[in-house]
This record gives sequence, structure tokens and C-alpha cells, in this order.
Amino acid sequence: MKKPLFVSVCTGFLLWISVAAASAAEETAAIDTGDTAWIIAATALVLFMTIPGLSLFYAGLVRDRNVLSVLMHCFVLTCVMSVLWLVIGYSLAFSGGNAWVGDLNQLFLKGVGPDAASGSIPDILFIAFQMTFFIITPALIVGTWVERMKFSSMLLFCILWALLVYAPICHMVWAENGWLLKRGLVDLAGGTVVHITAGFAALVACIVLGKRKLPAPPHNLPMTVTGTAMLWVGWFGFNGGSGLVADGAAAMSIFVTHISAATAALTWMAIEWAGARKPSALGIATGSIAGLAAITPASGVAGPAGALIIGFLSGAICWFFSVKIKGKFGYDDSLDVFGVHGIGGLLGTFLAAIVGTAAFGGLGDFEMGTQIGIQLTGIGFTVVYTVIVTFVILKLVGLLTGGLRVSESDEEQGLDFTSHGETGYNA
Repeated sequence: MKKPLFVSVCTGFLLWISVAAASAAEETAAIDTGDTAWIIAATALVLFMTIPGLSLFYAGLVRDRNVLSVLMHCFVLTCVMSVLWLVIGYSLAFSGGNAWVGDLNQLFLKGVGPDAASGSIPDILFIAFQMTFFIITPALIVGTWVERMKFSSMLLFCILWALLVYAPICHMVWAENGWLLKRGLVDLAGGTVVHITAGFAALVACIVLGKRKLPAPPHNLPMTVTGTAMLWVGWFGFNGGSGLVADGAAAMSIFVTHISAATAALTWMAIEWAGARKPSALGIATGSIAGLAAITPASGVAGPAGALIIGFLSGAICWFFSVKIKGKFGYDDSLDVFGVHGIGGLLGTFLAAIVGTAAFGGLGDFEMGTQIGIQLTGIGFTVVYTVIVTFVILKLVGLLTGGLRVSESDEEQGLDFTSHGETGYNA
């Protein structure tokens, strides 16, 4: 009797050990080290897009007495949006809630630890990656109000806008129970969430603010071209990381991102060259950003041929809006946030339904006609919602801060000194 009992105990113990080991192995396998390493790198690349990429791109385009002001806007937004994301932004964007917005169950990232998995990567890494998008989107809008908006007004506007515009649209497009995601909207990396919201908010903001008193040519184009190059490289993480895995699809996303940027840059340059007889550094740089913005939503379904199409059309159409349409209507979208990001994001979101089909070498699993309707629904809702809520926020912020704009004398002296007590260049 003793021997069978001993054998049973030993067998039971060994079985318990094997089950525990298998369970531990299964938990460990849930987090893939290759995917994790890639998304860590992608997170760094997207943060690199705001500081220093976007910061330098914008700073070179303003007068020399406003260069620090622009750098300060991008830098402080990086800090504020990071804290805001932790406190409430992530919860509104990705926690349960309903089809329109998340709930408050994950305030201060409640319940998030280092070992919990989101797909094949740690939860906290997914949160960090998405945080970089939360940072760069309001920072994009900075380009429309440079040289004339109060620092306090800028901060309050961006905080409210991030919570009331970005977070709900993000939830609808990327959260598991989001309305637009369930409808089948194709937007891998933010044609609607980032570029349409930022671009159309910029259009509203520049109209409400009014024109600059002293518009001037860019003071430092080498700075702008350097920032463009940083944005281009960072965009590989922006689009290539949005699938959250290190695989062939990520590689294709990176490749089509590059091709679209190069094609749009050449298209913008060619249009300028044909019209003004001289290709400009500013033109080719701006064209590349248009191509990057336009490929963003389609980078998960477009093939190389589709990237050429998106690059060509975005280079031509974004040039038309940034030069001809802006000139005709006279709104002072100072650094072409609407013309490049708003129009580029809209165009790319629409074209995803076309270039993503097999007829254009795409990778999408959908029928073109049906998908066009879905894409137009996403575009239309995002534009209308963004325009209305942005206008309300601007009016509210104006009331709370005693006006959105700096005084005429401050604008003339430049915001570096009047707002921050510093100067960018001390000869």
C-alpha cells in the first residue's frame, strides 16, 4: 500500500510541476522578444519625430525672433501630453467605454504592470507607443498659429483638444469596440486620427486667429531640411510600428512609406520647377511630408505601385491646396498644416480603398466600392467633428485667457523675447 501511495504522490507532484511550467511558458510566449524590440525602437522613432524632427522643421520656417517660441511649443507639448496620457488620455482612448469614447477605468494607468501583454508586446509598451502619437498630433497644429498665439492659450487649447478631439477619434478608429473600426475603416497609422484631425483643426485655428501682422520668409532653411530628414526617418516607426509586430507587413509598410515620400517630393519639386523655373529646397522638403502624411492610413494595405500613386497625387494635390487654394482664400495657415496634413491625410484615407485592392497590387481584403463608402464615412465624420469641436474649444480658450493672440507690439518684437525672455541668436 505504501508504494502505490508514494508513486501517486510523486506522480501528482511531477504533474503539477509540468502544468505550472507549461503555464509559465505560455505566459512568457505571449510576449515576443522580436516584436517587443521592434516596437521599442519604433516608439523612440516616433518620439524623435516631434523632438527634434518637427521642432526643427517648423522652427526654421519662422522669423529668427520666433525660433525659440516654436521649439518651446513642441517641447512643452511633449512633456504635457505625456503626463496627460498617463493621467486620463489613455483611458479615454483605449479603455472600455462605448463605441465613441473610452471610460475612466484606467486613470493613472490603473492595473497596468510590466508583465501584462497586449498581443505579442507588453501592455506598457503599447501605451508608450500610442503616447508618442498623442504627443505629435497637437504638435502638428503648432505650425498654423506660429508667431501670434499666446503661450497660455496654446497650452490650454492643446490640452482640451487632445481630450475632446484626439482621444474620441482615436477610440473610434483604433479601440476594439470603436465605431469606425467595427465599420471596417482602413487607417493603419493615423490618416484620420492624426492628420485629418490636426489639419482641419489647423484650418479652423488660423481662421479664428487671423493673419500674422509680419509674415516673412523662412529664416533658416537648413534647419527645416534637417528636420524634414528626421521626420522622414522617424516615419518608419510611425507606419512600420503601427502593426505592432516585426514581420513582412511591417517591412512593406516601411517600404511604401519611403516610396510615397520620395515620389511626392519629386512631384512637388517638378511642379515648382515647371512654374517658377527653379526647384526649391523648401518645396522638395514640404512635398516629402505630404507624401508621408498621405501614405500613413494606407501603409498597411498599399503595395509599391499604390505608393507611387499616393505619392504622385499627394505631391500635386497638396501643392495645389498649399499654394493655390491658400492664396485664393487668404487664410494664414502659416506652415501649411492644413494643406499638407489635412489634405494629405484625407487623400490617403480615401485612396486606401483603391490602392489596397488586388487590381493595384494592394494587400487589402475588401471590395473597392464598399470600402470607398466606409472610408468616406470615416473622413466625413472626422472632418465635421473636428471642425465643430475645435471651433468651440478656441472660443472657450479665448474667453478664459483674455484672447488667443499676443499684442501687436509683442508680435512685432517676436515671441522669443516677449513670451520667454530669451533670444535664439546672440550675435
